[in-house]
Amino acid sequence: MGEQELLKIFDENRNQIGVATRSEVHRVGHWHEAFHCWFIRNEQGMDYIYLQLRSKNKKDYPNLLDITAAGHILANETVKDGVREIKEEIGIDVAFEDLIELGVIDYCVMKENFIDKELANVFLYKSKNSFDDFTLQVEEVSGIVRANFIDFVQLWFGERDEIEIRGFEIDNDENTVLIEESVNRDKFVPHQTSFYQEVIQKIKEQTS
Repeated sequence: MGEQELLKIFDENRNQIGVATRSEVHRVGHWHEAFHCWFIRNEQGMDYIYLQLRSKNKKDYPNLLDITAAGHILANETVKDGVREIKEEIGIDVAFEDLIELGVIDYCVMKENFIDKELANVFLYKSKNSFDDFTLQVEEVSGIVRANFIDFVQLWFGERDEIEIRGFEIDNDENTVLIEESVNRDKFVPHQTSFYQEVIQKIKEQTS
């Protein structure tokens, strides 16, 4: 994704105030729109949440677990166009109409020379896909794993320190390697804990 891509920028009240390049958006800290889609799959009465493993080559948050599919909404796009991120990153064709809208959640992450103020348009997809269905855009995503949703909830609400993840990743030689490990919160992209908790609450409302 190019640093010169144009994104819409917004004020504190979510009014659009112009456009700016992606690099400027993160340097200055403009509010901008993102598309987030979380995959949940129910198997034998058990809900599993799917997570992507970000590529080691990513400039931001390499090799960490993240939302199933997510990306910026470009200046010439609407929220509906965000579904392209799902196809691009993980190779699953999903119609916008099949997504469950969870609302817009704003959050802000600040680190040195990087301010990420996102208006995240968050969606849920009740998936029937197996691991074999995923085709990864390896420059962006190096793996897909899943965790028991109840475990994931307990991790972000502080009731447990580690959870089991299972899935696969594509290694540097383009081989598929199975992943089966215990991870703690440090293995996840450092969205605010309150963001994870808000997303979880919204997913719970749709799955209970």
